[in-house]
Amino acid sequence: MIIYVNSREICTSSHNTHLAQWVNDPTHVKGHTLDLVFSYGLDICIKDISDAGISDHFPVIFDTGLCTNELHPAAPLRPLRVIIAEAVSNFSMSFLDSASVTLDCCSLRSVDDCANTLLSLFSSILDTVAPIKMKRPRTYSQCWLNDTTRALRRVCRRPERRWKKDKLQVSLDMLRTSRLKFQNAAKTAKTSFLSKIILANDHNPRTLFKIFNSVVNPSPDMSLIYSQALCERFQIHFLDKITSLKSSPPPILYPLPIPECTSTFHQFEPVSLLSLKRLVVQMNNTNTVLDILPSRIAKDCFDVIGPSILFLMNFSLLSGCVPLAFKHAVVHPILKKRNSDCYDLSNYRPISKLSFLSKILERLVLSQLQVYLDTNHVAEKFQSAFKPLHSTETALVRVLNDILVITDTGRSMVLVLLDLSSAFDMVDHNILLLRLEHTVGIRGTALDWFKSYLVDRSFSVNLGTFSSSSAPVCCGVPQGSVLGPILFSLYLLPLGAIFEKYNIAFHCYADDIQIYFELTDDLAVSLHYFQECMREVKEWFLSNSLVLNDKKTEIVVFNSKIPRARLCAALGSFANFSCDYVSNLGVLLDSSLKLDKQVSAVVRSSFHQLRLISKARHYVPHEDLEKLIHAFVTSRLDYCNSLYYGLPSSLLLRLQTVQNAAARLLTGTRKFCPITPVLASLHWLPIRYRIQFKILNSLHSKLLINWRQVILVNFSNHILLLEHLDLPLNNF
Repeated sequence: MIIYVNSREICTSSHNTHLAQWVNDPTHVKGHTLDLVFSYGLDICIKDISDAGISDHFPVIFDTGLCTNELHPAAPLRPLRVIIAEAVSNFSMSFLDSASVTLDCCSLRSVDDCANTLLSLFSSILDTVAPIKMKRPRTYSQCWLNDTTRALRRVCRRPERRWKKDKLQVSLDMLRTSRLKFQNAAKTAKTSFLSKIILANDHNPRTLFKIFNSVVNPSPDMSLIYSQALCERFQIHFLDKITSLKSSPPPILYPLPIPECTSTFHQFEPVSLLSLKRLVVQMNNTNTVLDILPSRIAKDCFDVIGPSILFLMNFSLLSGCVPLAFKHAVVHPILKKRNSDCYDLSNYRPISKLSFLSKILERLVLSQLQVYLDTNHVAEKFQSAFKPLHSTETALVRVLNDILVITDTGRSMVLVLLDLSSAFDMVDHNILLLRLEHTVGIRGTALDWFKSYLVDRSFSVNLGTFSSSSAPVCCGVPQGSVLGPILFSLYLLPLGAIFEKYNIAFHCYADDIQIYFELTDDLAVSLHYFQECMREVKEWFLSNSLVLNDKKTEIVVFNSKIPRARLCAALGSFANFSCDYVSNLGVLLDSSLKLDKQVSAVVRSSFHQLRLISKARHYVPHEDLEKLIHAFVTSRLDYCNSLYYGLPSSLLLRLQTVQNAAARLLTGTRKFCPITPVLASLHWLPIRYRIQFKILNSLHSKLLINWRQVILVNFSNHILLLEHLDLPLNNF
């Protein structure tokens, strides 16, 4: 069989798989290059290509080196501290012996002296009780293998080789027996391994998905080869990106009156030891060598080291100074999208990793700042991010409800989605401090603390065992910090006044800004106000060192009866951003408000997850399999399902098909068996009732007083709902 392959196809395939082709000279007597040498992650040295007289093809002689651990992209070594129970107890005893000699509060003249002394003591003790060791990152593709399964696999290989050699029935019987033993042991090992993973991560769907997907659907690792040069490249890329955004286009000085806040916040209150302990216990665990004090040590040894940490925190809050050791961030680049090109540095997002002690200090500041903002109603009421009882769903419910109210009257609505380029990294520190002082009302020592928090910050890029040099941070709030999100929200506070000036509704979720307005009979006047508003918004962004990303700006018109040509002419330069549907906070909204594309996307992704789960259903116990289904499938069905209220039964039936398939997978029910009794036995509310139940849970407490009556009025089949809730009817 002869297969003809186009040279262009070979080049395209090698480029997509990141393979390097090393042969450039002719390898055929006719002068063509027909014999190729490809490599991935290896350097090839072509020694000789000459006619050996054997055939019409020339032999290609080349040298290559073996791939060592430092060059292999799949399993780079990384430094870790192994914290065990014995290390925790030894740390406590060593700290008690050294603290009385080292820590002298009278001799500590500044916050930096206190922090450096305490961190040096922590580091010296940890180097003794839990020294740094080089470890490989855990891979989950065959982590279920243990000594027993490996031994049985070796036993299985011997009769396999014997049967391939003699083809006797007795050898085949021995192979089947040994293979059956190995399969049973492997099933038991996989069951135990997956159960431990699910039990440890049942409340963390992101980690659970990553681990579970690597187990049931392993794929070849095409990650980058870590090196010192790569860390420096990432650092230069992140710095150049901010520099280019700040220099192009040139900033415009846009005069905007700064509203003075009537309330003020002058001083942080000292924290009690009990409050500090409660906060430390609630924080997530971290265990990296870059953290001088690991979270497990801080939690398990808090009774011993807690007073010292409390002194440092209160010293910082009352003096208005942040220790310099808390201002360095280790940036770890992560891919923005899973399937994007890992070799394109623009596809990475910089995530800042800060020390555990610095996060404690930031949380103490955030708790007092949040109380002040809530008490004095300073924060933006139409900002749904980083606020309790607010989410993407509440933001979308508000926006979609306003749009439906207008479109039900027969008028058209316009939704505009704005996106900022590297918004968190572009925050100007001087403007932010002015915003905190005048718009938020932070003065005195509290303002000095924020000034100290923002100045002299630095970062370095870390990949495996390699790290770049330290570089200063001149602007931006750290992504991954505790205070970064709330500071960015306060940075955008004056933006709402511009939208209110032009009577345009808006809603924000972090840096995702959506504005919407009604199209009146006079189309030119409506769009004129919108264009003037956008001109002023762009000027405000530029004057505040923010850049609007025009490539991601999208406009959709709902219930439009205006001819498209006329609408595009009226939109002018914004006509290029017009589309039939948009992705708004993870929900696909189409111009007809049918939500059929959103339902199709949910059904498609849910069935994909069900297919992955079905691969491991023989290894996962029933209760753990139900946790997997809720984490991977039910979460998708429930995400923003308040928006599905009032959808046609045909669309809800498609979502119900997903839930039915999940119930059949969990219980082993056959395809044509009735599913309603199965859902009732699992206490799973059908999709229609899940939507209504979500809306009831989202109601204000005043409306929940008559929630029994609401259920009886709105649910036509409330008896079925109560049965699924497993609640006695006499309570209603």
